[in-house]
Amino acid sequence: MPCLALPRPVVLAQLSVRNIVLIERLELELSPGFNVVTGETGAGKSMLVDALSLVLGARARPELVRSGADEAEVEALFELAPASSISAKLVSAGLPVERELVVRRVVQASRLADGAGRQESRSRAYVNGRLCTAAQLTELGVDLCDIASQHESVSLTDPATHVEYLDAFGKLETERQRLAEQVEALSVVARELETAAALERGRAEREDFIRWQMRELDELDVREGEETELEQERARLRHAGRLQAATRHAAERLYEGEAAICDELARLGAELDQAAAIDGSLVPHARVVESARAELSDTARALARYAEGVEARPERLAEVEERSFRLQKLLRKHGPTTSELLAHRAALAAELESLASASGRRTELEAEKSERIAKAGLAARALSRKRREAAEDLADAIGAELAQLGMGRARVVVDVTPASAAGDAMLVDGARLTRTGIDRVEFLIAPNPGEEPRPLRKIASGGELSRALLALKRVLSDQGPVGTYVFDEVDAGVGGAIAEVIGRAIADIARHRQVVCITHLPQIAALADAHFVVDKTESKGRTQTSVRRLSKAERVDEIARMLGGIKVGTAQRRAAADMLKS
Repeated sequence: MPCLALPRPVVLAQLSVRNIVLIERLELELSPGFNVVTGETGAGKSMLVDALSLVLGARARPELVRSGADEAEVEALFELAPASSISAKLVSAGLPVERELVVRRVVQASRLADGAGRQESRSRAYVNGRLCTAAQLTELGVDLCDIASQHESVSLTDPATHVEYLDAFGKLETERQRLAEQVEALSVVARELETAAALERGRAEREDFIRWQMRELDELDVREGEETELEQERARLRHAGRLQAATRHAAERLYEGEAAICDELARLGAELDQAAAIDGSLVPHARVVESARAELSDTARALARYAEGVEARPERLAEVEERSFRLQKLLRKHGPTTSELLAHRAALAAELESLASASGRRTELEAEKSERIAKAGLAARALSRKRREAAEDLADAIGAELAQLGMGRARVVVDVTPASAAGDAMLVDGARLTRTGIDRVEFLIAPNPGEEPRPLRKIASGGELSRALLALKRVLSDQGPVGTYVFDEVDAGVGGAIAEVIGRAIADIARHRQVVCITHLPQIAALADAHFVVDKTESKGRTQTSVRRLSKAERVDEIARMLGGIKVGTAQRRAAADMLKS
């Protein structure tokens, strides 16, 4: 019975396995609809689940590596629908986003102990060729594939995913998204408030420190470029005697003393003027000599005035050295130039002004936070009420499915309780407010009358757990993030009419999601779109498991074998053919 080709968020297109337990090498191309895997007991069907679990982030156990091999490798090719939830996770993890997702896991045969003392193998994981961690694989695996068996299940036994399934069933995703946006905006305000509060806690101490620094700068009243001026004045004061002697001697030699240079130039100039009267070409040279005499006369007079003004002033020298010392001390702390010192003074003033306004900003943020909590609280309460209403309908729907699967006396509860508060969480009516609201949602089931409902992960019977998960997936088959469902012998302990009901339930799920089902029941195998058989052979003293896709004729023989056991006759083949046709 081919499944309708409805859009699927994720499809496992191909699975390649090398050196996993009894599998030396295989390539498996799957149908996007209902895939079934059959074979004799002990042939190795569960090895496919073990291999797939590795690319979903499962622990790398050393016993998975084929005896004699150095390492095992599993590679899975997933086809992604546009805007699938897995794409957002890839972006968040910094991994390449494409229409096809290739996940590869390499497991080495060497052993080491994990944190719990269990034996574990070294492994490497790759997503679209990019190295990643097993934890990242686990995070991605929630949206890629869900494995349900008598021994393990993934997303539907994890209470963290139950709120998503409930909201999908009740068509509450839009309201939850609006609430998430409100909570995100609230979180931004809360973080700003924390920053403002921290700033205000140290505000008084910081203000005192800033005022002390500003007072130190203001007392000195620094001018830009003053460090150079002080150094020059300090040099003049310290060497006043030498400067006075040098300038006085220069003034005397130039102008005032006997045989002064200026007098000698005057005589030379007069002689050249007389010569120029005879030869006019000497006029420029005479003018140069006169000009030099005039400039040197001016310089001599200036040097004389400088010499008269220079005097040793110990008091002023002490003042300059004191100011220079204080200035250098500030420059070492905030410099190295007076320009940077003045810039630091301006920055301190700006910070002081900012601190003064911090208290007012905190008051504003507290008011805004209270207002946003009130609005988010109204939305969260409304969403919680609708969840409780939808929870009853979902529980009834799952219970009805269980009745068809031979668990008519089972009781299902979709438990919606306030999320427990922790740390400094934001609270609404005592419950922790998160992006998903104020509720904790968990699916509970009591398989038999008189029992208290328990979490799915605590159901003791593998057959009951398998059918409970199947009922959940039947009801929620077109909801939730998971792309591919894997059912590993969920038919354990059933037969006859119930087996056919289980098969049709799985086929119905396959209308919305890709399904891979490992089964011993012909009633289920006959409903598949693609049928694979697992064979175990022995060659050269080594056992090897292989998987192949069956043709239409081969499917008749395999279902006949499942119906008839070791001896397969005409009657079994006819029944198998009728089963496939129907």
